[in-house]
Amino acid sequence: MHRRTLVALAAIAATAMSTLSPVSVQAQDKEIRIAHIHSLTGPLEAYGKQTTVGFNMGLNYATGGTMMVGGKKLVVIEKDDQGKPDLGKSLLAAAYSDDKADIAVGPTSSGVALAMLPVAEEYKKILLVEPAVADSITGDKWNKYIFRTGRSSTQDAISNAVAQDQPGTSIATLAQDYAFGRDGVKAYKEAIKKAKVVHEEYLPTNTTDFTAGAQRLIDALKDKPGRKVIWIIWAGGGGNPFKIADLDLKRYGIEIATGGNILPAMAAYKQFPGMEGATYYYFGLPKNPVNDAMVAQHYTEFKSPPDFFTAGGFSAAMAVVTALKKTNGDTNTNKLIRTMEGMSFETPKGTMTFRKEDHQAMQSMYHFKIKVDPAFAWGVPELVREIKASEMDIPIRNKR
Repeated sequence: MHRRTLVALAAIAATAMSTLSPVSVQAQDKEIRIAHIHSLTGPLEAYGKQTTVGFNMGLNYATGGTMMVGGKKLVVIEKDDQGKPDLGKSLLAAAYSDDKADIAVGPTSSGVALAMLPVAEEYKKILLVEPAVADSITGDKWNKYIFRTGRSSTQDAISNAVAQDQPGTSIATLAQDYAFGRDGVKAYKEAIKKAKVVHEEYLPTNTTDFTAGAQRLIDALKDKPGRKVIWIIWAGGGGNPFKIADLDLKRYGIEIATGGNILPAMAAYKQFPGMEGATYYYFGLPKNPVNDAMVAQHYTEFKSPPDFFTAGGFSAAMAVVTALKKTNGDTNTNKLIRTMEGMSFETPKGTMTFRKEDHQAMQSMYHFKIKVDPAFAWGVPELVREIKASEMDIPIRNKR
């Protein structure tokens, strides 16, 4: 990791630790305390660290560098859930009770998020989910204290179906065997109308040898007529699912398709020029002032472009500050809920709006085609078109 990033994270951690002492009522009145709980270690560490950079960068941008709203100082309390649901649950409870957090943001993992949702309801405090993806977070496990700036599995799925949903196409899916993977495939299948999903392959999250799974995928597709596609939905470190291409998929006329990812993971995309999919974010795709500012600041600070989850953290910060400005710093939960329902706010992806019914942020996605450019270490997603929120029929899945 870049040295500046490590320095920034160390400073954040030091700030966080200074806030863990008992909070006086007088101090509390002058502060807005935000717990940021996500994976700073564990399999999703890279995602969590990007979110940290983006969130703090976004708070700074949204407050004009003051880190103040309504005369109150924003205090961020960082906590590492290590990707463990039980730990995330206990950290959130401690943040609300011991640290007197007014609002919480996170986590990285869908499994951790699902464990945390009841805690927000118990303490009657807002949890702004970023970037956990599983549909059930704003679906059947949702409660009124949950908002999400991160995209949902269905938003991922519907946008990716744009690239693969053609008559005469047979699709097999490869996903991790937990909430993120299973919810993603379920939503993808629902979005596919013209093609046919002929096989679903689920593998452990820590899989490094994909040979057996790849063979099952090949067997399901090799004799099918027409176009044949393996759609990969995978997150985190560890094994590289794109290694299945080494089994000579071209011999059977099988293509690989996938969505967006962080830049290091997209190095694997260079072997698939012309591959199409849809992504939540790539720094070169959105054209708006907030993205321009974030990209410029990130290059200044880190000599590199912002990544996938940096944009997510920045978006969460924009949502928090927009809501707090509207309440003039009032952190009363019911007032914040009323303010945030239907609220629009600017992000690096353009305007997002929290849907009143389930508090999911409606947002654009980006249909891309991979180009190989020697100047970049990764496969470059070239924009085919922006898929606007109004074009995606995202079902309301909660039961309340």
